[in-house]
Amino acid sequence: MLDKPAGLLAVPGRGADKQDCASTRAQAHWPDALIVHRLDMATSGLLLMARGVAMQRRLSMAFESREVHKRYVAVVSGHLDPTAGAWSEITLPLKSDWPNRPRQRVDADGKPSQTRWRVLAQESDARGRPRTRLELEPVTGRTHQLRVHLQAIGHPILGDALYADEDSLARSTRLLLHASELALTHPITGAALRWRSPPPF
Repeated sequence: MLDKPAGLLAVPGRGADKQDCASTRAQAHWPDALIVHRLDMATSGLLLMARGVAMQRRLSMAFESREVHKRYVAVVSGHLDPTAGAWSEITLPLKSDWPNRPRQRVDADGKPSQTRWRVLAQESDARGRPRTRLELEPVTGRTHQLRVHLQAIGHPILGDALYADEDSLARSTRLLLHASELALTHPITGAALRWRSPPPF
């Protein structure tokens, strides 16, 4: 398990300047380490890697069959109703926005996408502008799902260079989205595994 900082790629990109990434750094210590899932470059937090091809296959299947429990923490623009800590859902289909790649968009012809969210705290920044700290659970795992869903309901994640309005982007020097918890059953031993990482914001 890695705790990826914001601004670091999960896997190598195109070009010599995009070879430094979480997977390359891990392979310097564990040569058989292989990527199982990804986090956006701007997102920080827990990133699971497998030791060897057989384990990578098993863990990838666990992700595909939604046997891996993931939670994120985000800080968004505005105040959302806390509803006494209850979970709410966003169910909006998502599709690639081809003319504006890598952006995604809500589209009736897109893939079904589901995000659960609940309020952790209603806050204000140093200038008194409202913001809300949320806990998020992506039920499906679409590209940029959390970011697009929150923008679509009018509460973009602060510091989101792809989806936030100008004011929400300017309110943070980084995307305020962190992969804070990951839990699964070990595919060989059957042991219950859980990792937590507190958000650095």
